Amino acid sequence: MTGDGPRCADCGGPGGAEWCAALFGELLTLDYSRREPWGALHAVSVACYHFQHPSRAIGGSGPFYWSLLHLYLREGRDSLIAATQRARRNNTHRTGGRKPGPGDFPGAPPFPARAVPPAAFTTTIADVAAGGDFPAEGFEDRVRSWATATVSAWAAPGS
Repeated sequence: MTGDGPRCADCGGPGGAEWCAALFGELLTLDYSRREPWGALHAVSVACYHFQHPSRAIGGSGPFYWSLLHLYLREGRDSLIAATQRARRNNTHRTGGRKPGPGDFPGAPPFPARAVPPAAFTTTIADVAAGGDFPAEGFEDRVRSWATATVSAWAAPGS
């Protein structure tokens, strides 16, 4: 997909919203395989996609995903995996279960209150896809760029 043609109304990336949704479906297939490098970064991928496509986001999930992205960018993949595993263990009927929240990923600045989400991002799912097939080589670097672009755009003063 080139820069010519339709753009996604949510993220500003090439190909339109349908292209972004199709790419996300492909990425989820790789994520759910639990193979490296995709599976370990599933939570980051979901967070970035939902922040860049707020029309498809799960309501009320912003502060949770915001905290998760900040932990990943600040402390890296291994810390994120450990925190995600703890949150998953706490979200079980065996312990009374509780939905994971921002407190499971401490240290993030407050979630920005924006009237209007950002309209464009310097890195989108199209960039992470690198031609559409999400090659393993360089995947983690592309996801880190995606997370950085997402947090930067949301943190910038907005409407």
